[in-house]
Amino acid sequence: MRLILKMKAEKFMPYSQVNRHTVQGFLYSLLQDTEFSELHNRKGFKFFTYSNIFPINDFFPDKEKTLIVSSPSKKLIEAFYEGLKDKNHIYLSDTPLKIVEVKIFSIKPTGKFITATPIVVQKKPGVYLSFEQGDTVELFLERIKENAIKKYNAFYNDELSLEEELFDLLKFHKEVAMILKKDDKEFTVIGSLWSLLQKRIPKGYIKFYRFILDCGLGEKNSLGFGFLNVIK
Repeated sequence: MRLILKMKAEKFMPYSQVNRHTVQGFLYSLLQDTEFSELHNRKGFKFFTYSNIFPINDFFPDKEKTLIVSSPSKKLIEAFYEGLKDKNHIYLSDTPLKIVEVKIFSIKPTGKFITATPIVVQKKPGVYLSFEQGDTVELFLERIKENAIKKYNAFYNDELSLEEELFDLLKFHKEVAMILKKDDKEFTVIGSLWSLLQKRIPKGYIKFYRFILDCGLGEKNSLGFGFLNVIK
């Protein structure tokens, strides 16, 4: 399930003033006084991700921006919605953003996916899988499959397994290195963007691929990584 938030700045604001930790903190603030109020402190998977704020350029007065939040948890998406529905403005920095629209919707997996934000995989804490540094697509597929199944089983308390590859066809777009800032500290995260991740979904696995679509692929999903869209 997904939530779409459309907003407009009331004065100019550089796009650089909003980062992934800014958006993550904003989303957590919407969960105060809900059953998810301690989600940011819980260990393990958070089961949500989000898109970039797009278009990816500076905020200009009366120019609309969009953010999409995605989760396999209907209750979590509804909690985000409840936190937004009665607001006229939000703050992602010191500049107020007027809410234009907020609504909930869902999409179905088609078997063809495209990344909207980079997929991040750690080989060990702080060391990221990188094709430019010699890591293979086979390792990438192994790790994202392992991670997706682990998240699915944790969310549904299940014991699902998948003998096949997670995807049958992949079209690589590019690798990106992103500098994130938190508490005046900087660290680099490496991820990959794909123009196609395709799978002829096996019988009985539509729920699993819907979960992947809603939860995101790879790691650090709650920082907006691994966000997927479908190709129709």
